[in-house]
Amino acid sequence: MSEGNLGGRFTFPGTSLTVQRIGYGAMQLAGPGVWGPPKDPEAAVAVLREAVAAGVNHIDTSDFYGPHVTNQIIRQALHPYPAGLVIVTKLGGRRPPDKSWQPAISREELTAGVHDNLRNLGLDALDIVNYRVMGSGHGTEEGSIAEQVTVLADLKRRGLIRHIGLSNVTSAQVVEAQTITPIVCVQNNYNLAYRQDDALIDTLARQGIAYVPFFPLGGFTPLQSTTLSDVAGRLGATPMQVALAWLLHRSPNILLIPGTSSVAHLRENLTVGSLALSPEILTELDSIARAQV
Repeated sequence: MSEGNLGGRFTFPGTSLTVQRIGYGAMQLAGPGVWGPPKDPEAAVAVLREAVAAGVNHIDTSDFYGPHVTNQIIRQALHPYPAGLVIVTKLGGRRPPDKSWQPAISREELTAGVHDNLRNLGLDALDIVNYRVMGSGHGTEEGSIAEQVTVLADLKRRGLIRHIGLSNVTSAQVVEAQTITPIVCVQNNYNLAYRQDDALIDTLARQGIAYVPFFPLGGFTPLQSTTLSDVAGRLGATPMQVALAWLLHRSPNILLIPGTSSVAHLRENLTVGSLALSPEILTELDSIARAQV
């Protein structure tokens, strides 16, 4: 892996969409609590333009971020979009005026969500749409998702969606969805310390399906580990850079979408493809998860 190619390239299965493995997550472009506009809209535009200029061609977003804010900023910063840019969005949630996160899973809500994304992004069709199961954020919400995935498959047949993914799902829900439509990616909570999806990642890798960890750095409770800090010190890197590099080494189907509202922090994230981790260091880092048990 090298900095120049941002961790290598990955082609979503059954598609012509090829992305660099280090992408960008747009959630932090909205205001505090992922609500309303950012404090510095010009800085948000600058981060997106810097990412694309550096070679990033995979942007993760949702129209319920803001709501609508991040998609509108993406359009302002990048439209007309450069060739090869893949924008992945998600459905399944809504943000009422009380700023909570609520499910939006009826046929009417999912269909309206697609049209909101199309309008705010300025697109005729969405590259990839993830159905996001609302819940704890740990991929543990049980229950059938057949009804919702069927709606997305119908929207795909209508040409509004090109490909379908899943977010915050269990292994059983992935299997269920695959009986309805091809699944090109799964986006779940996973990082150096939280490794509940190890078996799922390996299963998806055998199928050539992308796995995209959200909260790759711990989310609202950032990763804290003496071992991680020690390794970072020896490598001359930050702990967060090492945690991202570990994900790239974990499996070739893992794609990164770290988010930031800072150009300087973005540049730090984009260098992790050149951070080499020896087998000995990987073993040391693997001990972090065991310590959490």
